[in-house]
Amino acid sequence: MTAGSSMLARMRSFPPQRAQVSISMPNTRLSRRAQLIARCRGVAGLSCSTLDALLNGFSVALTLHNLGWALLGVTLGTAVGVLPGIGPALTVSLLLPVTFGLNPTSAFIMFAGIYYGGMYGGSTASILLNTPGESASIITALEGNLMARNGRAGPALATAAIGSFVAGTLATILLTFLAPLVADLGLRFGPADYFALMVLSFTTVSAVLGRSLAWGLASLLFGMALGLVGIDVIVVVIGLFAVGETLHVAARPADPQSVAPVRGSLWMSKSDWARSWKPWLRGTALGFPFGAMPAGGGEIPTFLSYAIEKRLTVKPEEFGKGAIEGVAGPEAANNAAAAGVLVPLLTLGLPTSATAAVMLAAFQQYGLQPGPLLFENSGELVWGLIASLYIGNVMLLALNLPMVGLWVRMLSIPRPYLYAGILTFATLGTYSLNNSVADLVTLYLVGIVGFLMRQFDIPVAPAVIGLILGPMAEQQMRRALSISQGHFSIFVTEPISATLFAVAVLVLVGPLVWRRLQPRAGRTSAR
Repeated sequence: MTAGSSMLARMRSFPPQRAQVSISMPNTRLSRRAQLIARCRGVAGLSCSTLDALLNGFSVALTLHNLGWALLGVTLGTAVGVLPGIGPALTVSLLLPVTFGLNPTSAFIMFAGIYYGGMYGGSTASILLNTPGESASIITALEGNLMARNGRAGPALATAAIGSFVAGTLATILLTFLAPLVADLGLRFGPADYFALMVLSFTTVSAVLGRSLAWGLASLLFGMALGLVGIDVIVVVIGLFAVGETLHVAARPADPQSVAPVRGSLWMSKSDWARSWKPWLRGTALGFPFGAMPAGGGEIPTFLSYAIEKRLTVKPEEFGKGAIEGVAGPEAANNAAAAGVLVPLLTLGLPTSATAAVMLAAFQQYGLQPGPLLFENSGELVWGLIASLYIGNVMLLALNLPMVGLWVRMLSIPRPYLYAGILTFATLGTYSLNNSVADLVTLYLVGIVGFLMRQFDIPVAPAVIGLILGPMAEQQMRRALSISQGHFSIFVTEPISATLFAVAVLVLVGPLVWRRLQPRAGRTSAR
C-alpha cells in the first residue's frame, strides 16, 4: 500500500464531520462529494456538515420512486388547492390518508409536495375566481383578479408562479442552513424550557388568530381537552378541517362571480419582469422571518408586502386597478412564510400555523416527534424532505403555467359536486385508517363542531395546536416537576424558561395595556 492510499484509508475511518480532506493531496482520488466538502471548508459562513447532509438528502429524494411521490404530491396538492375556497390546511388534511401505507420518508416527501402544491394552487383560484382559500391570499385575489378582469390573467398567473418559485427556493435555502442551528439550540432546552416554549406557542397563536384573545383561548382549551382525553388526532384534524370547512363553505351563499378568462400569452413582458423581480425578493425577505416566528402565518407579511410595494411602485395609479407588484410581492411573501413555518416545526416540534399543525399530526401518526433529536435520529427523512422542497419547486413551476387550462376547467366544477366529493373522500380516507365506524361518528361530530366554530368566527387553528401540544406540554411539565421534586419555582429560576414565560405574559397583557393607553394618549393630544 502506498503512502497516499494509506493516508486516505485512515481519513475514511474518521467520522464524516471530522475528516480533514485536502483536494490538493497528491496521489489521492477524491469523490465529488469529498471535493465539495473540502472546498466549502475554506468558504466563510458555510457549514460543511449541512451541505453533506443536504447532498445525502438529494440522494434520497432523487431516487425514482421518491421522485414519483414528489410529483404525485405536487400534482394532487395543486389540483385540490386550486379548487375554490380550499386552503393548504384543508388540502393537507384531506390528503392525509393517501400517504398511509408508505414508508415515512416517501410519505413526507409527498407531503412536502402537497404542502407547496396547495400554496401554488391557491393563487390560481384567487386570481381567476377571486376566491382566496386562506386569509394570506386575500391580497393576491385583490390585485390578481383585477388584472385577470382587465385581460392580464396570463401575467398575473406567471408572476405568481415565478414569484412562488423564487421565494420558495430562497426560503428553502434559508431553512437548510437555519434549521440545524435552531436544532442545536433546542438541544440545550430542558423540560421546563420546553414547557415554557409550548406555553408561548399557545399564547401567541391564540392571541394572533381569531377576532379576540378570549375566543382564541377558548378554542385552545377545547383542543387541549380533546388531546388530554386521547381522541385520535388524525380523525379530529380531518373532521375540523376537511368536514368543518366544507360544510362552512357550502353553507355560504353562492358566489355569482365567474372564472376570469385567460386570454393572450401567459408570459410576462419586459416591463412585467422589471416590476416583479424586486417585489419577489422583498416579499421573500418579509415572509420567511414572519413564518419562522412563534405566531407564524402569512397574513402579516403579505399585507406588509402589499403596503411596501404600493409605496415603492413607479405606477401607484394602477394599485386598486390591477397592479402586478400587488401580486408579485404578496405571493412571494406567502410562499416564503410557508417555508419559514417549517423551521420551528422541524427543529422544535412547534406548529405555528394550521397547516403546520396538520403536518405535526402526520409526523405523530408515524411515531415521529419533530424536534432537535429528529435531525439526529431521522436524518435521512429530514434531509430528504428538505431536498424534496427544492425539487418540488421546480416541478410546480413546470406544472402550473403549461397546465393552466386544466386548472381553469377544475374551477368550473359545480359546487355541489365539489363539496360532495370532498366529504366522500374524507369519509373513505378516515374509514381506511382503522376500518372503524366509531371513527366516522367522531369525524362528523367533530366536523359539526368545526362548522359551528367557523360560523361564529372562532379560530380552529388554536384547537388543533392544543390537541397536539396539550399532551406534550403535560408530559414536559411532569418531567420538570419531577426534577425539581415538585417545586414550581423551576419554571422561573431557569433562565430560558423564565424568559419565555415573560414573553408569553407580554403577548397576553401587552395588547390590553396598549388599548388602555390609547384613549389617554388621545385625550392628552386633544388638550
